[in-house]
Amino acid sequence: SFQTSFYGRFRHFLDIIDPRTLFVTESRLKEAVQLLEDYKHGTLPPGVTNKELWGAQKIKQAIIHPDTNETIFMPFRMSGYIPFGTPIVVGLLLPNQTLASTVFWQWLNQSHNACVNYANRNATKPSPTSKFIQGYLGAVISAVSIAVGLNVLVQRANKFTPATRLLIQRFVPFPAVASANICNVVLMRHTELEEGIDVLDNNGNIVGSSRIAAKHALLETALTRVVLPMPILVLPPIIMSILEKTSLLRSRPRMILPVQSLVCLAAFGLALPLAISLFPQMSEIETSRLEPEIAVATTSKTVVYNKGL
Repeated sequence: SFQTSFYGRFRHFLDIIDPRTLFVTESRLKEAVQLLEDYKHGTLPPGVTNKELWGAQKIKQAIIHPDTNETIFMPFRMSGYIPFGTPIVVGLLLPNQTLASTVFWQWLNQSHNACVNYANRNATKPSPTSKFIQGYLGAVISAVSIAVGLNVLVQRANKFTPATRLLIQRFVPFPAVASANICNVVLMRHTELEEGIDVLDNNGNIVGSSRIAAKHALLETALTRVVLPMPILVLPPIIMSILEKTSLLRSRPRMILPVQSLVCLAAFGLALPLAISLFPQMSEIETSRLEPEIAVATTSKTVVYNKGL
C-alpha cells in the first residue's frame, strides 16, 4: 500500500524509527517473518489478530532490508539512527571547538551517515565495495573541509564581536553537514545513476532498469538529507543560546551539557520522521517520463521504485 498522504507516511515512519524494535530478538523476528509468510499464502493459524499482523509487519520493516531480505546491522537501521546519532549531534554542537574536535565530529557524523545510507540504499543491483570506499572518502573530505573552511572564515572575520562570532560558529555545523550529506548520498549511491534501478509494475513485476528513476530516487533522498539536519543543527543552538542566559544554567554550568543533549535528542526525534516522510519510500512515477524502452515494456501508466531511505 502506498503511504499517499504525508500524515500516513509520518505515522508509518514513526513505526520504522521506533527504537524499541532494536530489542527484538532473533526468534521474535523469525516469528514475525513467518506470520507474514503465512498471511501471504493464506495459511494463517486461527486466532491471529490484525494487530499481531501489523506488529509483525512493523518488526520486519524496521529490521529487514526490503530488497535483500537481510537483517540490517543495528546501528545503521533507521530505528538506530536517533539513539546512535544523538551523541554525535551533541558533539557537533559543542561550543568552543578546536580544529581537531571539529574534524573528529564531522568525520564521525559522515561515517555514521555513510553506513546508514549504504545499509538503507536501493539494493536491487550489486554495488562493489570500492564504490562504497570512494563515496565514504568523498563525503568525509567534503564535510571536514567545509566545516573547517567556515570556521576559519568566522575566526578571520574581524568585523564580528567575539559574542557574534561565537553565535555564528554555532551554526557552522549545518551548512557543512547539509552539503556533505548531499555528497554522501550521491557518492554512496552513484552506481544507481550509472546502472539504473529496478522499476516495478502494479503487480510487483520488474519492468526494467531505469536511470531516470534512479535520478529521482537520489534527488528525493538528497533533499531529505538537507531537511533532516535543519531542525537538528539549527534549533538546539537557538534554544541553547536562550537557555544559557537563564539563571538556572548560569549558576549551574555543569547542567549545560545534559540540557543540550536533551534538546538535541528532542530535535532529532522530531526531524527524522519529518524528513523521511517528505517522499514515499516506494515512489510512483509515470511510465511516460521514463526511458522509451521501459514505456514499451509495460501497459501500466505508472511504475514504482524503492527510493531507499
